[in-house]
Amino acid sequence: MAFEAKLAYTLLDPKMKEKFEALLPVEIGMFGGSGNYDPTMIENPMELKVFTPYGAASDNFIVGMVKGRTLAFLSRHSKNHRIPPHMINYRANVWGMKSLGVKRIISPCACGSLQPERIDLGEFVIVDQIFDRTFGQRKETFFDGGPVAHVPFGSPYCPELRKTTIETAKQLNYKVHEKGTYVCINGPRFSTYAESIFFHNQGWDVVGMTAYPESVLARESGMCYVNIAMPTDKDVYGTEHVTHELVLKTMANNIERVRKLTFEMIPRIPKKASCTCQTAMAHGLF
Repeated sequence: MAFEAKLAYTLLDPKMKEKFEALLPVEIGMFGGSGNYDPTMIENPMELKVFTPYGAASDNFIVGMVKGRTLAFLSRHSKNHRIPPHMINYRANVWGMKSLGVKRIISPCACGSLQPERIDLGEFVIVDQIFDRTFGQRKETFFDGGPVAHVPFGSPYCPELRKTTIETAKQLNYKVHEKGTYVCINGPRFSTYAESIFFHNQGWDVVGMTAYPESVLARESGMCYVNIAMPTDKDVYGTEHVTHELVLKTMANNIERVRKLTFEMIPRIPKKASCTCQTAMAHGLF
């Protein structure tokens, strides 16, 4: 483990403290993306503010049980979608999850399809690669002073969580693409037509604004991480103008499918990891 994260928190209902602490450490975390702000799957939810050395997280964390497993939920953009992608405090969000004890993170997100001939709106892409185009504008490491660290990141996403997600989607008869490359742009603007055509011609599959540095911070923290990308628009060729309204409309039409997929996959996640995500930093410190 690269570092410890001590939990400091305030419960909105202090009378729930004993019940909350009985759930620790929390097993699984989930970042809710655009349109996915309501963690209705959580039984007996408790809301708390988590304090971090990196400032405030996007919102309060919601902690409870889902099908016999403990889960922490955080709205990535806040409940009212008031935080744009380039302003999200990714370090605080990930550090908060780690301080709760989380070892596995599920990260659903809206994105654009770069290959609309084979990846349609509302389908799921369980990406296995990422290409960063945020140009160093975001805080992308916990090691920016003190120890020098170089995290192994050739395979950015947890193979075990990806397998669980794919198998669950198939059992639900959802159209799922078993791999793909997510190109992460800084935002908050959408791509120009020239940029979209470039991304398309590179053979990349989806484009979004939030998967980086969330994914690498999870790896530094010793947490498994899976991205469930769902295209809400067709980003290429200038055939349509991408707007936030279009993204939210498409997401709203498919939000129950996203919730169903995550709800059904949670109890299927192995309690003991067989991957190397959680030990990736064992030889990363210099």
